[in-house]
Amino acid sequence: MAGSELLSDKAIRAAIKDAETSGKARKVSDGAGLVLDVRPTGVGWWRLRYWLAGKERMLSLGTYPDTSLSQARARRDEARRQVAAGTDPSELRKADKAAQAQVAKVEALEEAGLPPEGSFEAVARDWLSTVHAGKVSEGHHTRTRLRLEQDVFPWIGRRPLAEVDAPELLAVLRRVEARGAIETAHRVKDACGQVFRYGIATGACARDPAADLRDALRPVQARHHAALTEPAEVAKLMRAAADYAGQAVTRAALLLSPLLLLRPGELRHLEWAWIDLEAGMLTVPGALMKRTKADKVDGPPHLVPLARQAVALLAELQAITGEGRFVFPALTSRLRCMSENTVRSALRRLGYGNDEMTAHGFRAMARTMLAERLDVAPEVVEAQLAHAVPDALGRAYNRTQYVEQRKAMMQTWADYLDRLRLGADVVPINGRAA
Repeated sequence: MAGSELLSDKAIRAAIKDAETSGKARKVSDGAGLVLDVRPTGVGWWRLRYWLAGKERMLSLGTYPDTSLSQARARRDEARRQVAAGTDPSELRKADKAAQAQVAKVEALEEAGLPPEGSFEAVARDWLSTVHAGKVSEGHHTRTRLRLEQDVFPWIGRRPLAEVDAPELLAVLRRVEARGAIETAHRVKDACGQVFRYGIATGACARDPAADLRDALRPVQARHHAALTEPAEVAKLMRAAADYAGQAVTRAALLLSPLLLLRPGELRHLEWAWIDLEAGMLTVPGALMKRTKADKVDGPPHLVPLARQAVALLAELQAITGEGRFVFPALTSRLRCMSENTVRSALRRLGYGNDEMTAHGFRAMARTMLAERLDVAPEVVEAQLAHAVPDALGRAYNRTQYVEQRKAMMQTWADYLDRLRLGADVVPINGRAA
C-alpha cells in the first residue's frame, strides 16, 4: 500500500490545528479507503471505506492519536485482506465482540458460582423455580432439587443443555444405579426429562434425550407396605395393641391407626380443632393431605367419619392432650406433634418387624379386608383412603361422595375389628367365614 499512502504525522498535526482554529471538521485521506475524520476537539477518527457485494460500507479503526498512523494502516490492510476473502470485517468485529462479551459473562457467572446460560443446571434451576415449585409441595420440590444437585449437576450441570445426549445422560444415571438406588435413578431420569421438555419449550434445546432411556435402567422392584390381612393375625394384632403398656398417647395412636385409616404423617399432625366428637366427624384440611399443590390449596377437606370406638378413644385422649393443639403431641413438647416413628416403634415393641406390619400397613389391611371380608364397594373404600382417581372430575366427586356409605363402613369396620379382637367367628355378608 506504500504507493498510495498520502499522509504523514506532520500533515495530520496540521489538519488537526486547522480544524481547531476554524472550528470545522475536515477529512484527510491516506489512500486505499483510509480516511482520518478530524474534529475541532483535536481528535481524529480513523475510518475505512470499502465495498462488499456491490455495497459501500464503513469501518471504524480507532482514534488519533491513540491509534497511530502506522497502526491505522495495519488495520486497514488487514480489513482489506478480509474483504478480498469475501469476509465483512464489520460483521467479523461484531462477532468477536459478542464472543468476548459471552466469555466475560460466563467468567462473571463462574466467579459468582452460577452456571452458564443455556447449561443443564441453568435451565434446570429455571424450571425448578418457574414450573416445579408451583405444581408440587415444598417437600417434593426440595427432594427434586437435591437429587439434581447431588446426582446430576456435578456431572453435566455446566454442559449446554442442547449438547447433552442419551449416552451422556445414561452415564449419569448409571452412577446412581451403582450405589443401589434404583428407584432414585428412575426419579432422577424423570426430573431430567421434565428439564429437557422445559428446555424445548424455552428454546434451550431441540429434543429430550431422557425419552430414549425408557428401557435403559434396571426396573424398580415394586414394594408394598407390610400389612396383616388374615383375620387370625389381625385378631392377635388388635389384642396386642389393646394390651400395649407404653405411653398413653402412643397407645391411643396405635389403636386409632386402624380406625381412622389416615396416612402416618396425617395421623400424627391431627389437631383437636378438626375433631367434632358430638357429630362423630374428623375434618382434615386439604393442605395436610397427599395431593397436588393446587389441590392442597383449593381442594376440599378430607372427611373421616368416627366410629363409636374411635369417639371413645378420642374422648379418653382429650382428657390428656385436649388442652393443647395436637391430638398426639410429642413426649418432650406439646408444641410439636409426635415423631413419625412413634407408631412404628410401638409395633416393633409388640414384636412386629418391618416385614410384617407397618404404620402405613393399617390402610392396606383395611383396603383388603373391607373388600374381601366385608364386601364394601371399592369406590367407597378408595374415597375413605383419599386415593386419587384418574380424572379431575372424578377427584372432585370422590372427595364429597359416599359420606353416608363411609359412615356405615367405618362403624362396620370398627365392629369387625372388635369381634376379631374378642375371638368371635365373624361371618361377612357373602357368607364366607372370616
